[in-house]
Amino acid sequence: MRKLLSILVATTAVAACGTGEASSDTVAVVIGYQSKTINTVTAGTLLRDKGFFEKRLEELGRKTGRKYEVTWQDYDTGAPITAQMIAGKIDIGSMGDFPLLINGSRTQKQGDEGTRMVSVTGYNPRGALNMVVVRPDSTAKTLADLKGQKVSASVGSAGHGTLVRALGDIGVTVENQQPSVGASALQGGGVAALSQFVAWPGQLVFDKQAKLLYDGAALNFPTLHGVVVRKPFATTQPDVLAEFLRAQLDATKFLHENPLPAAEIVAKATGLPTEVVYLYNGANGIATFDLSLKSVLRNALREDVPFLKSIGNIEELDVDRFIDDGPLKAAVGAGTEELVNPARITGTDKACGVEVSDPATAGEIWFDGEPTTVPAATPECLLKQVKQAGRKVRVAYVPDAATGTRWFAEHAHWVRVDGKLQPFTTLAEAEKRGPVLTYAQALAEA
Repeated sequence: MRKLLSILVATTAVAACGTGEASSDTVAVVIGYQSKTINTVTAGTLLRDKGFFEKRLEELGRKTGRKYEVTWQDYDTGAPITAQMIAGKIDIGSMGDFPLLINGSRTQKQGDEGTRMVSVTGYNPRGALNMVVVRPDSTAKTLADLKGQKVSASVGSAGHGTLVRALGDIGVTVENQQPSVGASALQGGGVAALSQFVAWPGQLVFDKQAKLLYDGAALNFPTLHGVVVRKPFATTQPDVLAEFLRAQLDATKFLHENPLPAAEIVAKATGLPTEVVYLYNGANGIATFDLSLKSVLRNALREDVPFLKSIGNIEELDVDRFIDDGPLKAAVGAGTEELVNPARITGTDKACGVEVSDPATAGEIWFDGEPTTVPAATPECLLKQVKQAGRKVRVAYVPDAATGTRWFAEHAHWVRVDGKLQPFTTLAEAEKRGPVLTYAQALAEA
């Protein structure tokens, strides 16, 4: 058996006692996370794999003379994490915006025993972290085409929230299912569509098991994931919480500086294709990773509350009381209000002979057999580069011409607009601009 160090890391599928104190000289820390909800990786999968938190606690232990026992519990959604936090069995958890608010609402009744949101993991300013997909052979082009049919969603999740907000008065029957169950139901014909959070839409489309019907970015409303902590734990173990937030920053910096290696780490840990992880978490990815509790994200959460109340998901929540930026400011600083993805696509576009600088048009190509990607200044430059190379492409990414959502070039819908080939994530949006081309047709015209 390995020698017991100042850090004991345990993995368990059952709840552990997350009281903050296992004994007078040992502090127990229980972390709930969602390994496959990949825009929480800086507080979950990547953080755990790199051991940043344990390393910081080991250093803290040398100062305090205590040992710190960290238990990681992996869940499919945020709901069970909330249940365990209410029971006092998880100390720190990460989840999406709607689950965060449900967490705060349900624990608010506990007063000082409740929870506080202390940081953000990843966000998208327009809402592209959640999407609705249908089977590849579906004739549906818009959400209106789903009227009267069954749609799978995890009720109370961020994906469910996007569906309800986007549907408006369009009547559908929501089947409350875990993401994996919903994916199977979609493939088997049990439901007409699936509305989920990352990385399910991207994974199903990449595997050619679905096509995108609705991009959450069409809502132009921020969606985010973040970190909550039990207030009693934050009060009794402020140093541990501070080290967690510093470790989250360590993981965030690692992701920004090493986006592809970070994606490969997460892919290996979760079983997700690296190409899918990199779609969301890579340079110019759908998710922007930044701990800052920005005003625009706070406002989005405030606006979500009456919406959640209207659909019966929560009773009430004082968002300003629920969000506590004190620990984050004390640990790593005030953060930033900027909505800029620090993980940028840079370099020289070989086909067009220009420097890649504009995130609104920049894309990437990952040629088969190569260890890394190459940049493209624009979607047209990407097509030219692929055509000129004449090599097999593992995956290529382009930004939607209207929303900026990063998507697979192969699964985008291409239209010639003002003489330039432009990609769109959904067929409905592409058809508004003119005759639609497939990826193969766009390549031929490049």
